[in-house]
Amino acid sequence: MDLVCRKTECKYNKNYVCQAKGILIDKKITCATHEPIAEQKPDYSKTLPKRTPVYGKQRIVKDLNLLCKANCLFNHNGYCKANGITVNSLDEKPICVTFLKN
Repeated sequence: MDLVCRKTECKYNKNYVCQAKGILIDKKITCATHEPIAEQKPDYSKTLPKRTPVYGKQRIVKDLNLLCKANCLFNHNGYCKANGITVNSLDEKPICVTFLKN
């Protein structure tokens, strides 16, 4: 599963790959798992960086709880069935941009 996260100030973000053991996308398509850290890193989600950021390798997880409460095409009985998700930093909130309205 591809878990891309551009919310760089989250404690689970390691080189733009989410390392959380479980992820919850709430009804407002916000990542409720997000936990801010004190150390701020540059947030490249709104502007193009001057150089390409270093991305981590795709995370391969067999037992990841990817829970979803949004009215989304990929929501199947509360679990996300997308091949991967991308969380972007829009309006300072970690928003699931993989969301497709059901």
